[in-house]
Amino acid sequence: MRNISINDVDHSPRSVLAIGTDYPPGHVLAAHEHRRAQFLFAVNGAMNVETEDGEWTVLPSNAVMIPAGVAHAVTMDGVSTRSLYIEPSAAPWFPVRCRVVAVSSLLRELLVAAVDMDVELNAEVDFPAHGRGAAVFQLILHELRDLAPLPVELPLPRHPGLRALCTRYLTGPSIHDSPTRWAEQLHISERTLHRLLISETGISASSWMQRACILHALPKLSAGASVTAVASELGYSTPAAFTAMCTRVSGAPPSSYRARVTTQTPE
Repeated sequence: MRNISINDVDHSPRSVLAIGTDYPPGHVLAAHEHRRAQFLFAVNGAMNVETEDGEWTVLPSNAVMIPAGVAHAVTMDGVSTRSLYIEPSAAPWFPVRCRVVAVSSLLRELLVAAVDMDVELNAEVDFPAHGRGAAVFQLILHELRDLAPLPVELPLPRHPGLRALCTRYLTGPSIHDSPTRWAEQLHISERTLHRLLISETGISASSWMQRACILHALPKLSAGASVTAVASELGYSTPAAFTAMCTRVSGAPPSSYRARVTTQTPE
């Protein structure tokens, strides 16, 4: 199924529905939620997913697992998606918080096949137990169950003042900003700032800023921007300094994210 709303087919007894959707550059899906759990994968382009708990950067080689009933907004950058909408009873192991995962070549081909499969939406039962459809979706669920999360989550604090600073920082992060300035703006000590961020996000203020810079950079790198240009935009004096930071925070050098996008081909 392609370019239809899940709301139009959610009544189907199928335990898993696969939908492919094409979005123009800069498209924003306002905050919404689904009755089913969602596995959101972009064949090409990058996505940014935001919930009350945090933000996730999703590159073409990755996908995001969104639990049922979790409100989320998605910003698309020229994205063609392949989404799975899964009945909660069919995947009781689904994570309770959003999670970004790597998509293997096998899973990618299964998602493409699932979207292009002929589906009888008004059938009274799910796919025949021994048919191709049942086999494809059973294998998909098996693959999803064992996916490990990637370190691309940026948790957001609930403290109103601190959340406002974090949200503003995300629109244009720079390494020249500092926890000291944030503490001054909130009229608290820097120690209190660190303690507050750790209690609400699990990471320190400086680590949060570093991660925000890297996650801001990943979609630009995946779109083909040079390491030098991205490093300069974030305020790094040299590409080497940015490379070291990216490798430490994300576990891979920035060049690897640029390499990934060149191997992706839209369907």
